[in-house]
Amino acid sequence: MTVDIDNVFALNNLNCFCFSSPSLVRRLFATETSTDEIGGGTGIGNITGALRKNADGLYTVNEPSTKVVTKLPPLTQAFNKGNIEYEYAKPLEEGSTTKVTVLKNGLRVASEPRFGQFCTVGLVIDSGPRYEVTYPSGVSHFLEKLAFNSTINFPNKDAILKELEKNGGICDCQSSRDTLIYAASIDSRAIESVTRLLADVTLRPTLHDDEVLLARRAIQFELETLGMRPEQEPILMDMIHAAAYRENTLGLPKLCPPQNLDSINRDVLMNYLKYHHTPERMVIAGVGVNHEQLVYNVEQYFVQDSAIWNSEEIKATGAQAVDKSVAQYTGGLRKEECEIPIYAAAGLPELAHVVIGLEGCSHQDPDFVALCVLNIMMGGGGSFSAGGPGKGMYSRLYTNVLNRYHWMYSATAYNHAYSDTGLFCIHASAPPSNVRDMTEVITRELVNMTTTPGREELSRSKIQLQSMLLMNLESRPVVFEDVGRQVLATGHRKRPEHFINEIDRITAADIQRVAKRLLCSPVSMAARGDIGDLPDIKDVQNALHRDGRLSSRRLSLFK
Repeated sequence: MTVDIDNVFALNNLNCFCFSSPSLVRRLFATETSTDEIGGGTGIGNITGALRKNADGLYTVNEPSTKVVTKLPPLTQAFNKGNIEYEYAKPLEEGSTTKVTVLKNGLRVASEPRFGQFCTVGLVIDSGPRYEVTYPSGVSHFLEKLAFNSTINFPNKDAILKELEKNGGICDCQSSRDTLIYAASIDSRAIESVTRLLADVTLRPTLHDDEVLLARRAIQFELETLGMRPEQEPILMDMIHAAAYRENTLGLPKLCPPQNLDSINRDVLMNYLKYHHTPERMVIAGVGVNHEQLVYNVEQYFVQDSAIWNSEEIKATGAQAVDKSVAQYTGGLRKEECEIPIYAAAGLPELAHVVIGLEGCSHQDPDFVALCVLNIMMGGGGSFSAGGPGKGMYSRLYTNVLNRYHWMYSATAYNHAYSDTGLFCIHASAPPSNVRDMTEVITRELVNMTTTPGREELSRSKIQLQSMLLMNLESRPVVFEDVGRQVLATGHRKRPEHFINEIDRITAADIQRVAKRLLCSPVSMAARGDIGDLPDIKDVQNALHRDGRLSSRRLSLFK
């Protein structure tokens, strides 16, 4: 499933352990407790990894206890329910409740308990490229690169990383089209430290000129790298949004255009932060923390201490208020004739890329869950990607497209949902000589979405969506983002059980109704590469209102 809840946030931590030979023997058994500060030893509680000394002062190894600790028989014997009283464990109600507190300045604090020594705390801010209409496009891209740099209380990035590492923490910042997320995973006992750090990063960044210059170079390098990679998804997602929402809100680019690199400076960034990093546009969410303790620290560092733009005069550049425009879906075409890099080592040919999109629905729309099920049903992927049952091999784009037309190298369905609209699209790639046929295949699959899904097909899609939802929510950072986004959008969080039940209630009639709703919207198209044979957008629109065919001829399976 490719869901843009814009598309889903995670913090990945790679732990590298380096042992020198003298310490290797000592750390085979972790038994002796330590009096070090948080983060000392191995990072598991207060354990250092030393051997235990016995009464004679010699090192010994703990042996397994033979003491009986349960009335249940060992696993090697059959379990007779009639002879033993047993009771199934039940989750505590308070262990799965999301608490929300609204502070006096409008800032919302949300938390959810979670077992474990570590927690994830961060901010979800109502910000992003959709609000950059009066600014040079790319401000959010710059802010993502400038996150966790110098602040009023932290002189440089090294000081921030040292503060995090002292408490076993990591940090990350990610921007989507309508949100900006700052987050850190850290030892639960360091909640005050991480709250103070996040407050400084979001409300009191210094944004020195040399830091802005480094961010500009990093973005320039990233743009050059994207142009040299065979994967075209980031560029094409910007293009299809620009086609669907021409010159407004979600149609503004997420990637900083090269011509805007020199236009974005400290004054522009500070002016944007002044109007978008305000308390009523923020949600501070924590997973695995004590709610009252989190609220206390937020009041201390986010409310009592003022933001840097309240004490420093900021040069007015851009709008003096937040753009509150509602997204206007228009449909349209964006294309770029260029050379696409190839996978020389894999022996794959040069590919042309086409994306066809239709207006979807917002994540608060009654049809949102049904559209998510349809997205899973369409599925797709790459011809050479690993797959199997449960990984999309039974989806329509696999069975009807990739398994049928050998010249189709990829076909994937995407569902982007926002607060006021949505975009459903299919991205496909094939050699330039097959661009017209590829467009017809994708158009036909969009039309065929209105056919009645089989009972087994619908059941498989619903179960797969439910399993993906629950497996994603096993990750603490994903739960953090889910809590933050839902509270930002609605003021509360719906439990996973709510969505599981909603998915269960989806019927074949719901899928057909949503598919027909999609086809009623103007078509959007984006294409990149050697696309000389790309059909006219009017022909694609007309085909969507008929049987999906661009011509009367029959497509060849062996062409």
